[in-house]
Amino acid sequence: MASKKNKARNAREASPRKFKKKTSVLVTDKVEYIDYKDVDLLQRFMSDRAKIRNRRVAGNTLQQQREIANAVKIAREMALLPSAKRVASTRTGGRRGEGRGERGERGERPYRDDAANEATLADDATAEATTEATTEAATDATTDATTERDTDTTAVEA
Repeated sequence: MASKKNKARNAREASPRKFKKKTSVLVTDKVEYIDYKDVDLLQRFMSDRAKIRNRRVAGNTLQQQREIANAVKIAREMALLPSAKRVASTRTGGRRGEGRGERGERGERPYRDDAANEATLADDATAEATTEATTEAATDATTDATTERDTDTTAVEA
């Protein structure tokens, strides 16, 4: 009776899909030694968010991947490479964002009930009226001061 390992291997070999193994950049460029100071080479093995790409994506052998990982870590320590890049993009939602439909565009929480909503709107209206009254009083005071100064100047000239 065949062992489980042999069955799994035979199933993989029997699969109709044949794929070409990805060749490494190190092989195509004929790189013999991976230097931590060669930032351009190391960045080819990093994603846009400064993460080290895995073996499957980069097409490296196990030995090459270890050397690249160690070189990237040393270069990060020497501040030649960033340890992480900040990406300035808006979130598109995805699985986590599905339940956030009730929030507004900027992420405000909706009002809990109508009474709280009316109270908040009343507070906003009061604050706006107070601001307008303060602005008008300041404008009137400035206008009065200017008028008095002009009158004093006219009296001195006469």
